Amino acid sequence: MRQIYNRKSALALFTSMLIFLAYHIPYTIRFLEGLIPMDKCQVSYLEHLKMANGVDKSLNFWARSDVQTCTYWGAPIMWDGMFDPDVYDDEHMKRNTSVALTVFAVGRYIDAYLKDFLHSAEVFFMLSVPVTYYVFTDVPAKVPDMRVGPRRKLKVIHVKRHTRWQDISMMRMKAIAEAIESEIRHRHKYVFCMDVDQIFVGPFGTEALGDSVALLHAHFYHSPKIQLTYDHNPNSEAYMRDGDFYYHAAVFGGSWEKVKATTEACYRSIMKDKENNVEALWHDESHLNKHLFLHKPSKILSPEYCWDTGIGYRMDIHVPRLLWAEKHYKSLRAPVN
Repeated sequence: MRQIYNRKSALALFTSMLIFLAYHIPYTIRFLEGLIPMDKCQVSYLEHLKMANGVDKSLNFWARSDVQTCTYWGAPIMWDGMFDPDVYDDEHMKRNTSVALTVFAVGRYIDAYLKDFLHSAEVFFMLSVPVTYYVFTDVPAKVPDMRVGPRRKLKVIHVKRHTRWQDISMMRMKAIAEAIESEIRHRHKYVFCMDVDQIFVGPFGTEALGDSVALLHAHFYHSPKIQLTYDHNPNSEAYMRDGDFYYHAAVFGGSWEKVKATTEACYRSIMKDKENNVEALWHDESHLNKHLFLHKPSKILSPEYCWDTGIGYRMDIHVPRLLWAEKHYKSLRAPVN
């Protein structure tokens, strides 16, 4: 009996250890990954600094010695502590800058996320300049009837519902390009394109504006290049053997000219893949990464501008500005009968 008891006790202890390790190892790995140092901004890089805004000359690239603050082609990487938001706001108010914010809320996503996204944007997104929200949806009647602030507008654009969520994700490139051509370019200098399953929690201001703006993916900004999830299928238009960074398609933007060129290029690549019965690994994000590798962004946003709290604590994330909302992929992406 004692032997049986000891075996049961050992088995229970072993099982408990496995459960403990299964729960804690992912967090430990993510924490340790955060200790991998990023490259550093070099003085020689700043010789190529692209000052599309002019006001970027006020950036303090040495304020954050713990992270990379510029790229080898001269694009600033925006982190808290590098800039004075009032300087950017003053400059953009003088220029009469205005911004279009596009967001897709199709199918079940509109009920799950849109209201919180819009309400939080009213509190934190580009408060010093006029903003128009362009909500792309297949069910316009479900868009919240909300009162937006002064100098802010809400416009709903009806789009076709695709059966597969992958196609919804990829076809947004075409819809954004068409909206820019038909309306946005006549009203706004800058465009930001964002996923709806996010919520603003801190100031997302005019310092983020630039000619071509990309976002470092929160899960890969400390990762060795060998771990970056580019599409390695040579049959895909999104194929990449190597790259500079891994960008997150949840947030990208720039001048309307650059965003239109980016979305049109991605759409062409997506359609070429479809003709060849190929689908990129991460769909529109893979095509976006390929385009931004070939056409370098003039400004890069740090993961503070789109953070996943599931990663856990990171010492270099000082001011989260936009957070991933809780994902419910299984229910939200299930086919609609």
